[in-house]
Amino acid sequence: MEYTIRDVTPEDIPQIGQIETLCFSMPWTAEQLAGQMKDAQHEFIAAADESGTVLGYVGMMFVLDEGYISNVAVSPKYRRQGIADALIERLDELCSGHGLAFVSLEVRAGNVPAIALYEKHGFARAGLRKNYYERPREDAIIMTKFFESRQEL
Repeated sequence: MEYTIRDVTPEDIPQIGQIETLCFSMPWTAEQLAGQMKDAQHEFIAAADESGTVLGYVGMMFVLDEGYISNVAVSPKYRRQGIADALIERLDELCSGHGLAFVSLEVRAGNVPAIALYEKHGFARAGLRKNYYERPREDAIIMTKFFESRQEL
């Protein structure tokens, strides 16, 4: 499957909202998603095919040299095709460009495929947030990736 990784546009928000609904028990609203649009504190990228269909996306907020991933999602019908890998690899490049020391995220403790994906990309378990998620109630594992160029500080 051919796709490109690009910045999210306002026209993508309805499709991203649909993916949110498919992937999360408490999906973000269109307004919340629009608040993630690329600016001086956010990166919001999507994988889209040649027709403009959004296959997956990832959002990140950064402050100074710290990055916080908000959501990573791939539409269920496009999973297992390397899209999440490509999105995280591109996000790594963006983190490097911003000179981040680390990037962090929360993931449901029971989401074994996502945890494996993040570990594959250098994230390590850094903590636990008890009962962080609702519907169903579940702990969140905090996963963090430190960037070598900044570790020596």
